[in-house]
Amino acid sequence: HDSQTYRQRLTIGLVAKYVDNADTYLSITEALKAAAWAHRSEVIIQWINAETVTDAALSAVDAVVVPGGFGKRGVEGKIAAASYCLQHNIPYLGICLGMQVAVIAAARRGGLAQAGSAECGAAPDNAVIYLMPDQQGKQSTGGTMRLGNYPAVLQAGSRTAKTYGTTEVVERHRHRYEVNQAHLAAINAGGVVVSGTSPDGRLVEFVEAPTCDYFVATQAHPEFTSRPFRAHP
Repeated sequence: HDSQTYRQRLTIGLVAKYVDNADTYLSITEALKAAAWAHRSEVIIQWINAETVTDAALSAVDAVVVPGGFGKRGVEGKIAAASYCLQHNIPYLGICLGMQVAVIAAARRGGLAQAGSAECGAAPDNAVIYLMPDQQGKQSTGGTMRLGNYPAVLQAGSRTAKTYGTTEVVERHRHRYEVNQAHLAAINAGGVVVSGTSPDGRLVEFVEAPTCDYFVATQAHPEFTSRPFRAHP
């Protein structure tokens, strides 16, 4: 198709640590293309290295996606990207680790200056992302990973619920660490609220920033269930 058939062209910044290996993020890039196709839009994916991210790179794109990942590398850059989007009202979608860095960014803005993730060595008092108490001590067994499909209940009226068109969803998961709800006051003060939880309320599954035009993040991997002609919300 030539560009005449597109209603708009969007440049999406993908903040990632393996920018030289696009295959690592194939499910994300394919899901973005499927979503663009569904909206008759052309999408240009701009790779932004999480280890060298700059404000200039972030301000040059129409929206930012921070995908999942494990380990410490590039995490501070991803936190900086989430913080910049929060501050400058740049549309942001965080997936798995992308939600965790958004929560850390908000907590730092909300007064918990040393907020971080236990995965990256944050002290317990500052770990807004942590292993839940009933999972601690199981790291070496491999029994801590949340794998597979899990239901979530969305806050009625939230941007997240409006995006899905429902308040009950099921999404695929693959992660160990969770949001520590003991720090919700700082996270909320930083501009981010919980928009979806596990049915029992123990686990934070979605967050969003009500003052931004679009700032949504999920602990799940919605890209895994997107299809070329059936784009996932």
